[in-house]
Amino acid sequence: MKNVEFTVNGETKNIYIDESKRLIDVLREDLGLTGTKEGCGEGECGACTVIVDGEIVDSCLVMAFQVENKNILTIEGLQKGKEIHPIQEAFLEEGAVQCGFCIPGMVLSAKALLDKNINPNESEIREAISGNLCRCTGYNKIVNAIEKASKKLKEDE
Repeated sequence: MKNVEFTVNGETKNIYIDESKRLIDVLREDLGLTGTKEGCGEGECGACTVIVDGEIVDSCLVMAFQVENKNILTIEGLQKGKEIHPIQEAFLEEGAVQCGFCIPGMVLSAKALLDKNINPNESEIREAISGNLCRCTGYNKIVNAIEKASKKLKEDE
């Protein structure tokens, strides 16, 4: 067991973890943050995407002790009170959600992109979500949602 301190969704956590646990295991099992999904468990599908210190990572490929003193954002951290984030709003408005399994990872990949580039072109959007697989809806509605989110975020500036 190892004592690890990190921040999740703005809240500092100081917990003892089994050193063999992956970040996704700690998020889902120890912290109850089940919005992060496990798909392939091999870093191929992006369902487990979270943001660590501003960069997207596949939480199934990161050992939990590696996030010591880092800031983690999960899908649960996007919502402010009862208001959903403009990216989530855009996904709903564009119908970019079918089964929803891949959506937390897609939304966080979009957030990481839009945090760095508020005005991405279609090619940059497709590149940003290239690590996230959707087996239901295809990608056009998702790309449209990210373009809409970009406009919403620019209006909020």
